[in-house]
Amino acid sequence: MKKVVFILSICVLFVSCGSSSFERFYNTHKTDIGATSFQIPNFMKAVLGNISPEIHNVIGNIEDFKYIKLENLNALKRQSIIAEMNALTTRGYKDMLRKNALDNTRIISVKELGVVVSDVIFFNSNEIETIAFYLKGNFDPEKIKSFSDEDAFNKFTNTLLQSYTNNTNLKINIKN
Repeated sequence: MKKVVFILSICVLFVSCGSSSFERFYNTHKTDIGATSFQIPNFMKAVLGNISPEIHNVIGNIEDFKYIKLENLNALKRQSIIAEMNALTTRGYKDMLRKNALDNTRIISVKELGVVVSDVIFFNSNEIETIAFYLKGNFDPEKIKSFSDEDAFNKFTNTLLQSYTNNTNLKINIKN
């Protein structure tokens, strides 16, 4: 098994060398079976920011936001996704948190412009689901650091999904 994961990791590194962006990762996996994904268009950023103080604190000045959740991954596919994320976060990112365990891999990796965080990748993969999201903007490092706590990360993710889902269920009345 270790040999297969090592070979798979090397293959992922070679494939991802051409483009190390989260957008490529997102576009590659958004059509996977068991994937739930969304990008937040500009008009939705304002709506989401007004829904929840937690979301507003992070999304207040966001330029780009992509979210993807992958479920029902077998062990080999999960290891492949983790290897892809490892390759992605080694190019220009600094780890605020990286926790590797058999049952859970957790990464918070950032790009900085001086003392401001400009890009953030949150990644959490366990045997049930793999969640990754990307934020681009100008963020207070302390706000990003708060997501190192697993409960804070899970609460933010759930609040975000709920807010986004509630605001994208547009009701249209069609009169004949």
